[in-house]
Amino acid sequence: MAVQEVLGKITWLGHDGFRIDGKKTVYIDPYQIPSEEKADLILITHEHFDHCSPEDIARIQTDQTVIVTEKDSAKKLAGDIRIVAPGDVLTVAGIRIEVVPAYNVDKHFHPQSNGWLGFVVEIDGVRLYHAGDTDFIPVMKTVKADIALLPVSGTYVMTAEEAVQAALAINPAVAIPMHFGTIVGDGGDAETFEKGLAGKVQVRVLAQS
Repeated sequence: MAVQEVLGKITWLGHDGFRIDGKKTVYIDPYQIPSEEKADLILITHEHFDHCSPEDIARIQTDQTVIVTEKDSAKKLAGDIRIVAPGDVLTVAGIRIEVVPAYNVDKHFHPQSNGWLGFVVEIDGVRLYHAGDTDFIPVMKTVKADIALLPVSGTYVMTAEEAVQAALAINPAVAIPMHFGTIVGDGGDAETFEKGLAGKVQVRVLAQS
């Protein structure tokens, strides 16, 4: 039941952007967002413009907002910023955050050496994994998550078929496709992802807010 309750609190803002309305309001990679609901916590996976958008962040930021990100994104932002790296674990506003790597294995857009991020966040007792911009990487075989947000578009990240393999390795209760419909990829990628996991992992394709 807890997973279904948290699913009801997740809003897809397009691309890799999400808002989770739990006891605290958490944003991940807000980009071209329609909402101006203020954030308690903002997680930024890496510095690319469609993930680290200072303009979007400023719209939802208050003096109390905490931003958790890596060193490159931190240079573009202001406020209460916690700089982290893969392997770090921290608690912000009562929310436990595990920092995991996100990188490409067969393309150059997101090198492992950059130390860019994915996050496992505990929301109301449910573990939610936002993979960031990544391919199917070994750490996914050890990630424990109830809900997994996975990129599916290919080009800069893993393809829908590769994302199926990632979801099978993680084995969450629910997998949600992302990174399609804005810059690269389309609904067909989400459909391929859903079909590939039929009967194996529940997939929820969210409508963009």
